Amino acid sequence: MLIRAAYDEHTLTVYQAYHPRIALPAVAEQRLALPGFKVERMTWIKPSFLWMMYRSGWATKENQERVLALKIKRTGLDWALQHACLSHFNATAHPSSTEWKEHLQAAPVRIQWDPERDVQLNPLPQRAIQIGLSGEAVARYVHEWVEEITDVTALAHEIQTLVQARQIQAAVDRLPKETVYPTRAMPHLLLEHLLLEQTAS
Repeated sequence: MLIRAAYDEHTLTVYQAYHPRIALPAVAEQRLALPGFKVERMTWIKPSFLWMMYRSGWATKENQERVLALKIKRTGLDWALQHACLSHFNATAHPSSTEWKEHLQAAPVRIQWDPERDVQLNPLPQRAIQIGLSGEAVARYVHEWVEEITDVTALAHEIQTLVQARQIQAAVDRLPKETVYPTRAMPHLLLEHLLLEQTAS
């Protein structure tokens, strides 16, 4: 299983969709720790732009009208993966469902693999990682990991318009450039079970 993301030497980009009352102040102040953002709730970050488009309906679904691109420290993602548990039981990863449930309850991060999407939002054979943050992980994300917040809603609508006009190649050309993220370069080896592919439902 491979993680694909837009990244540079120190950061990678993840996406989240919010209501404008949260998104607009977050961009203006370059931080998420604002009224309306609930640190006590699990928050999901997605390195895949197109999976975010699928989830938010090209930034049209209720409370997802603004899509934010958040550059976070690569060390933050490393920490998240090292403290994560798969969101679904996998017999290869855990000897029993009981042990998995105990690990899931204790872990501040959950990993889920969902079918990646093409520019027309059709499912693809490869999977896109979704990373759920709770507890300590949310605090680290909000206060330590986020380096830059950009509103990419206009880009989402532009690409959607191109797709609707059947200008598929033009739409693809506007996508953020996502490549395989070098997990093997992390300072600590990732547990193999976090990179297991989950069976499609």
